[in-house]
Amino acid sequence: MLQQADWRALGTGVRLLVHAGDIGAARDAVVRVLDDVDRTYSRFRDDSELSLLNAASVAAASSRVPVDLPVSPLLARALVGSLDAARQTGGALDPTVGASMRVIGYDGDFATIAGSSRTIELTLAPVPGWSLVRLDGNRNGVASRVRMRAGVELDLGSTGKGLAADLAAVAALEAAGPGAGVLVSLGGDMATAGVCPEGGWRILIAEDSNTPSDADGEVIAIESGAIATSSTTVRRWKAGEGVSAHHIVDPRTGLSARIVWRTVSTVAATCEAANAASTASIVMGDAAPAWLDANGLTARLVAADGMIVRLGGWPEPEPEPEPAT
Repeated sequence: MLQQADWRALGTGVRLLVHAGDIGAARDAVVRVLDDVDRTYSRFRDDSELSLLNAASVAAASSRVPVDLPVSPLLARALVGSLDAARQTGGALDPTVGASMRVIGYDGDFATIAGSSRTIELTLAPVPGWSLVRLDGNRNGVASRVRMRAGVELDLGSTGKGLAADLAAVAALEAAGPGAGVLVSLGGDMATAGVCPEGGWRILIAEDSNTPSDADGEVIAIESGAIATSSTTVRRWKAGEGVSAHHIVDPRTGLSARIVWRTVSTVAATCEAANAASTASIVMGDAAPAWLDANGLTARLVAADGMIVRLGGWPEPEPEPEPAT
């Protein structure tokens, strides 16, 4: 039997599906994981560990003394994933976009931003660069300190949500019990664990994660792993007279990435990897298909004009049944 629970956390919708397991216990486990994530690397909580690290970096800017602070295991893990993604994408993803996110206006809950009429002064400037951030490990190989140039502000949105989904899926499966299977969706970024239902996890591919799962559209099924979708059409807001912005920053400019693709969906072993690939593809623009292909990734890209590109074995949609005569 497949059971479902829906709620909100981390400023987005959470959906939990449990196959042949205890959904109550699984939900409680996911809530605990997402609360840890929120307190550790949310950019929208002044008291999160990440916000306090950024505040210390900004305060040190005038003295130009590099930041050197201890970090928790969870923040270290999130930073490792973000820096690995920066290397793998050639800098298309970069955790040092924190200040740029504020400059373009993404400095609070999206519902508040979308309804704001303020004028934003946009400045073209590359981000500081991920190579300015270093993690030092302890004897067990777990990073315990972060070192970075003073004034650098971090944002882990391009990989952090995927990591949260992965961690939540592992915790949910453990709580759901032997023989269970789980799917955790955070704003449409989905991680699975355990035994899938017969026919796999059926997933509607949509630009907006709030689209009902039974709506019309292209559906794929996965038996394991994860899928993530990045979009330039949903989280958009006014940045000035006749100017709009979206939440994916191009590190080369410090501004919202040029819209070549409306949406990019990718399948990977983890949601962290899938989220990194889909977001990096938005930033890469025309170069994205070649990069995805070179990395052996399965993906679906929707261009600004609606043209769809399928790569790496992404299936064509099933044909509509012919009407009975």
